[in-house]
Amino acid sequence: MEGKIIPVSLQDTDLVLEIWRLQHLAYRLEAQWIGFNEIPPLLDTVETIQGCGESFFGYITDDMELLGAIAVETEEEGTKTISRMMVHPLHFRKGIAGQLIEHVLNLNRDVPRIIVSTGLKNIPASNLYQKYGFKPVETQEVAPGVELTTFHLNRINDRS
Repeated sequence: MEGKIIPVSLQDTDLVLEIWRLQHLAYRLEAQWIGFNEIPPLLDTVETIQGCGESFFGYITDDMELLGAIAVETEEEGTKTISRMMVHPLHFRKGIAGQLIEHVLNLNRDVPRIIVSTGLKNIPASNLYQKYGFKPVETQEVAPGVELTTFHLNRINDRS
């Protein structure tokens, strides 16, 4: 199934509703994998997404079906954080997440560091980020028995 990546306007309530639905489908699975149901994306509403200040990109099919999305934010100068990554569970392992990551990396070629975090037990996400050059730098317990791994992609010497 072919698709394209487009910027998502957080003013487009219908599209934000689709992101909210996709987010709940995808992050519910991560919550099961890591054994923690209170991960922040599951607590979002359409309104909190619209007010989050993140830049969203959606993977949309020719039929205008949203199959994946990624969000990025700037927390400090020289650093971007991939704050959300989601793919519809029926479309896992079809390269959608990789295309979304590549899109963000290409848009941010001049950013020296890109950060992403995922649950320690979310092996598919950890493997995906490492495939794109992210290195684990820290694991911390964010709730009893729930550990979050933070990955960095440092590109100070790599301007390719």
